Amino acid sequence: VQLQASGGGLVQAGKSLRLSCAASGDIFNINDMGWYRQAAGYRRELVASISSAGWTTYADSVKGRFTISRDNAKMTMYLQMNSLKPEDTDVYYCKAEVKPANGKFYEDLWGQGTLVTVSS
Repeated sequence: VQLQASGGGLVQAGKSLRLSCAASGDIFNINDMGWYRQAAGYRRELVASISSAGWTTYADSVKGRFTISRDNAKMTMYLQMNSLKPEDTDVYYCKAEVKPANGKFYEDLWGQGTLVTVSS
């Protein structure tokens, strides 16, 4: 069971990027999912989260610019990032609460980071 994040890259300020996070393996169910970001030397912070029912939360710094969504059938989460700013430059990580098919409990699963660089 693993998460695979993708979609990072280098863009100019004001442009857009879409990140994806795909879960794979024998999974029974996925609860909450979220995107986090972390700059070197700083702690990881929540960018946006989405429940299995589609309820969303956003960090104040990205409200109105970022949109989180998920496709439960594809076990994939997305982060549409518009009007990007240089201060959005970070490594972005996805996380999901996953119950494996052969497990009794939900566990937090992290994807590898994907670097987003926004130039001014």
